[in-house]
Amino acid sequence: MSENKVEKILIVDDSEMNRAMLTAILDKRYEILEAENGEVALEALNRHGADISLVLLDIVMPKMDGFEVLAVMNETRIIENVPVIMISAENGTSHIKRAYDLGVSDYISRPFDAEVVQKRVNNTLMLYAKQRRLVEMVTDQIYEKQKSNSILVNILSHVVEFRNGESGMHILHVNTLTNILLKLVCQKTDKYKLSESEIDLISMASSLHDIGKIAIPDNILNKPGRLTKEEFEIMKTHSAIGYSLIEEVPYNKNEPLLKISSEICRWHHERYDGRGYPDGLKGDEIPIYAQVVSLADVYDALTSERVYKPAYSHDKAIEMISNGECGAFNPILLECLQENGDLIREELKVNSFREFDKEEIVRITDEMLKRDLVSEDDSAVKLMHRD
Repeated sequence: MSENKVEKILIVDDSEMNRAMLTAILDKRYEILEAENGEVALEALNRHGADISLVLLDIVMPKMDGFEVLAVMNETRIIENVPVIMISAENGTSHIKRAYDLGVSDYISRPFDAEVVQKRVNNTLMLYAKQRRLVEMVTDQIYEKQKSNSILVNILSHVVEFRNGESGMHILHVNTLTNILLKLVCQKTDKYKLSESEIDLISMASSLHDIGKIAIPDNILNKPGRLTKEEFEIMKTHSAIGYSLIEEVPYNKNEPLLKISSEICRWHHERYDGRGYPDGLKGDEIPIYAQVVSLADVYDALTSERVYKPAYSHDKAIEMISNGECGAFNPILLECLQENGDLIREELKVNSFREFDKEEIVRITDEMLKRDLVSEDDSAVKLMHRD
């Protein structure tokens, strides 16, 4: 708790005398707000938000009682950030149990004992302050880990781009498109439930979808014309190869990033009608994140220039995908793509290369090349040459 910050405490009680007594007990150390009923209390919570450090809440009040206030605080999730101590002369077990079931942190009975009130208020504030610090520490650690992972993935993209201009951008485009489409599909239907952190993790994992192409011979990977049937069969093996490469990583096997990355590698060429490869999965047998990466992969392949084709416009790409020229896709995902063209084009323009990482990525990559840690002719830089 900061010494410079005065904690705000909201006292909610229909009795002016009770509010005055609690104010007299607490006002030397805290800023006191008062509410004479539940409705006024909720207005104060909405107005002050997280600036309120604690609520002292009576049960029996006109217009809206304490239990109704707690119900609203639970519905709006305010109670997750603002602790509540129930204050009441009602000492029945059922009342106390119901209060705890609704998320109160403590229960103080009337008549008030000044020392007890002060200690319980202080203990509750200290506990929540510790919890906030722990949450901040965990959040900072997760952010730093994600930042490090993102920089490493973008270094890979820049190494690829150094050798082959279209491929580095392809990785970043698929990353951005995956993030957009996952958010859109979760807004459109509750069939697929993903949190913001899960969407960010999947988007990062999508960057490794074609890692298996490091095992594809250069004469096939870099061929400017149409592949023969035999060459295409070899190209198709990159899905299973990528899956095996990640599955065989000898450490951190339970990391969600590795699991999701390996499944995206294996299944991003599966199709909704079961005509994809390597396993012929159909419909929602294919994880939604692999379905999304598949669509993002195809869209960017169409709208980007390749050694074997020009770049198509957004509208032409949508037409080709919708007509089934690139295989079958989940109808919900197609709707998301068709209905959000302006958003997709704008986000790709903004996020194609994150300025936050670019300078550091260029510096590290150039250093790697100077020290011969990676060769310009290394097959690793050709990961995304053909989609």
